Amino acid sequence: MDLKTALLWLLLVLVAALALVCIVWLPREKHPSCDDQMKGSLEHLHSDQSWIFADLTHEEMLQVMQYLKSNLGIPLEDASKASPSDNCIYSIDLQLPPKAESLLFLDHGGSRPLRQALVVVYFGNQPDPNVTEYVVGPLPEPVYHQDVTRQKYGGHVPYHRRPLLDVEFKQMMRVLHDVVLPTAPSFMQEVLSYAGDSLAAMVTTPHGLESGARATWLVLFQNVTGYFLHPVGLEVLLDHSSLDISEWGVKKVFYNGQYYRDMAQLEREFTKGHMPVEMIRWVPADGDFSSLKPRVQPTGFGPFYYKPSGPRHSVRNNQVVSSSWSFAYRMDISRGLRLFDIRFRGQRIVYELSVQDAMSIYGSNSPGGMSTRYMDGSFGIGRLTHSLVRGVDCPYSATYLDVCFLAQAQRPTVTRDALCVFEQATGTPLRRHYSRRPLLSYGGLPATALVLRSVATLGNYDYVWDFVFHPNGGIEGKVQATGYISSSFFFGDGLDYGNRVGDHTLGTIHTHSVGYKVDLDVGGVKNYLVTNDMTYTKVKAPWDQEHEINQMRLEREVLETEDEAAFRLHDNFPRNIYFAANSTNRWGHDRGYRIQIYSFSGEHLPESDPMERAISWGRYKLAVTRRKEEEPFSTSVYNQNDPWTPSVAFADFINNETITDEDLVAWINVGFLHIPHAEDIPNTVTVGNEVGFILRPYNYFDEDPSIYSPDGVFFTSTQDPTSCLVNHLACLAKVAACLPNFLPFTYEGFQNLTRL
Repeated sequence: MDLKTALLWLLLVLVAALALVCIVWLPREKHPSCDDQMKGSLEHLHSDQSWIFADLTHEEMLQVMQYLKSNLGIPLEDASKASPSDNCIYSIDLQLPPKAESLLFLDHGGSRPLRQALVVVYFGNQPDPNVTEYVVGPLPEPVYHQDVTRQKYGGHVPYHRRPLLDVEFKQMMRVLHDVVLPTAPSFMQEVLSYAGDSLAAMVTTPHGLESGARATWLVLFQNVTGYFLHPVGLEVLLDHSSLDISEWGVKKVFYNGQYYRDMAQLEREFTKGHMPVEMIRWVPADGDFSSLKPRVQPTGFGPFYYKPSGPRHSVRNNQVVSSSWSFAYRMDISRGLRLFDIRFRGQRIVYELSVQDAMSIYGSNSPGGMSTRYMDGSFGIGRLTHSLVRGVDCPYSATYLDVCFLAQAQRPTVTRDALCVFEQATGTPLRRHYSRRPLLSYGGLPATALVLRSVATLGNYDYVWDFVFHPNGGIEGKVQATGYISSSFFFGDGLDYGNRVGDHTLGTIHTHSVGYKVDLDVGGVKNYLVTNDMTYTKVKAPWDQEHEINQMRLEREVLETEDEAAFRLHDNFPRNIYFAANSTNRWGHDRGYRIQIYSFSGEHLPESDPMERAISWGRYKLAVTRRKEEEPFSTSVYNQNDPWTPSVAFADFINNETITDEDLVAWINVGFLHIPHAEDIPNTVTVGNEVGFILRPYNYFDEDPSIYSPDGVFFTSTQDPTSCLVNHLACLAKVAACLPNFLPFTYEGFQNLTRL
C-alpha cells in the first residue's frame, strides 16, 4: 500500500470516528418505551392510613366468629344450613370509625381509631325471635360485643324483617317441588310436562301485603339457561312465616289469568275441563333464544386497551393512587363499593362516596310482577359481586383485585378478580382549540380517566358500577344496567304492562332507581349549598334608548335549610348547584364543587302507598342534609321485608335543620324507566341504560388543573408537529410495534366461592 492510499484510509477512519462522536454526543429525540416505568414512581404516594377503611381480613373475620361462638352463650348454627328456628350469624363486616376520629387520625396525627366489626345475628331460637346487631372489637383480638340495634333503629328488629337466607330459598323450593306441585299431578304433567327439575322459580318481594307477613309469590319458569324469559304462566303464593317448615303452605295459586285457592283446586278445575290452558313450546337446555352463546364464530380481535408506558396507577392494600388522584375503597356486603378519603393532588374533595341501594318497581297483570318492589341491598350488592371476565367486563390488562367477605356462612369467602382498576382513553378530547390568531396553532388534551369498577349480578340483572376520576378534578359515579329482563306470562291485557318479546313472554314495565351518598368536604368539613341560575331582564339598550334588549343575568342563592335543599323528582331543579367552601380562589370566588345529575328516575311510588316510606329516598333527585353519625345510610336492608314499618325512613332525615356552614351530605337519586322491547332479547345492553352524576370543580381552582397534564399537545405553524421534541404523539408510530405482555386468560368465577 503506497503512502497516498494509507493517508486516504486514515482520513476515512477519522471521518467515521467524528461521525460516531456526533451521533453519541449530539442531542437526540428520546422515544418512549413499553417498559413499566410509572408504577414504581407512584409507590411513594401510598399511605398506610387508608387501612382504617379496609375490609376485614379473613383472619379478623374468623377471630370475630370464634369470639361470638364463645361469648354469646347460645348455640350458633351455620347460616348456610340453618332452619328459620335456629340462631345464626348472618354477616360479619367492617364497623367504620366515626368521621371525627378518622379525620383526627388522617389530618392531625391523632391515634389510630379502633378497628371493629359489625355483626348481624339472627335469633330464631328465642321466645322473641329477632335480628340483633353487635359491634365487636377491638380487632384483631376482640374482647367485647355491644348491642347497637336500638341505638341504630330506635328499637329491636322483628324477626320477620330479616333478609332471606339462601338456605331459606332452598327450603321454599323443596316445599314447592315436594309438597305443593305434586297435588296437581295431571295438570303438571299434561300442561307443563313437569319432571321434578324442569321448572325454576323466581322470588318476588316484599313478602306479603302487611307488616309481619312472610308470604312470597314464586313465579315459575322453564329451568333452562336464561329462564327469566321463559315463564310458564303458573305462580304460587307460599306462606313461609312459621319457624316450623312443616307448617308452610299455599295461600293462593295463579295460572293464565285465573286465581285458585290452592293447587288442589286448580287440579279439580283442570280435570273437569273448566279452565283454559295454554300449551307452551319447551325449549332446549341452552334456552334457545335466551342463550348468550354467539350466533357466529369469532373472526379476529377487536380494539384493545394499550398502555405504552405501563399502568399509570398503583394499588396497595385498599388504596388506589395515580399522579393526580388517591382514594381508599372497600366492598360493603349489602351496598357494594364505598370509597373514602378521595383526594385530588393531595387535597381531600370527598370523605365518602358510596352506593346506598338499587331499587326496581314493576308493573304486570300477574300477581308476582305487579307486587314486586326489589330493594337490592337486602340481597347483598357486595355479596353478589362476582369475578370479572378479562377483556369483556374490563380491559384485558387492567389491574384486578380480590375481595373477601363473610355472609351466610361460618367461614369467609374470597371472590377473585371482583374489582378492576384501569385508565380509560375515551377517544375524544378533554379540551382542544384550533387558533388562527395571532398565528396558526393547535392545543388539546386527550380525555383519559381512572376507573374503579365492579359488577353485581342481582337475580336477572347485572349492574356495572363505575367510579371515574378525570384529570380536571371531576368525579363521576355511574351504573350501567344489563342482564336479563324479568318477564311475565303473556295473556289478556298484557300489552298494558309492557311489550311482547316471545310467544308467551311479556317484558314488563319497571323503574330503576339508584341512591348514592356523597359526603363532600370542599376546602374543609364546613360548607354551604349554593345555586346559580339564569334569568332575563328587559332593559333599554344603553347605547340606544329607543330599543330594548333581554339581558341575561346570573341569579345566585344560598340555600339555608334542609327543606329548601330537598328537590323532588318533578321540582324545578337549579341548573347549577354546588357545595361552597369558606375559602376563595385567586379571583375572590368561593371555592366549590358542583353536583351535575345527568339522569332521573321514572315516577316514584305514590306517597299514599303504605310502603312508600321505606323507599322515600326515591322521592328526591337530590337532597342535602347535615351529616350525622346516626344517619349513615338512606335505607336499611330490613326495609325490604317490612316496608310498612321501615327500620330507616329517609324522609325523616329532612327536618328543616340549617345547612349553612355545616358538614353536609348530598343524597343523589338517578335512574330510568325501562319498558322492555324486542332488542332486550336475549340481554339488555348497556347502551342507553347508563345513569349517574358528576362532581365538577366550580371555582375550586384558579384555572383548569388539567393544563398540567403531561398528555397535552401544542404546536404552531412554525414548528414541526412530526418531531417528537415538539409533539410526543409523533413517537407513537415508533412504539406501536412494542406489544404489551398479555397475561394468560384465567377465570375463577365458577370456583370463586371457596371458603378460606
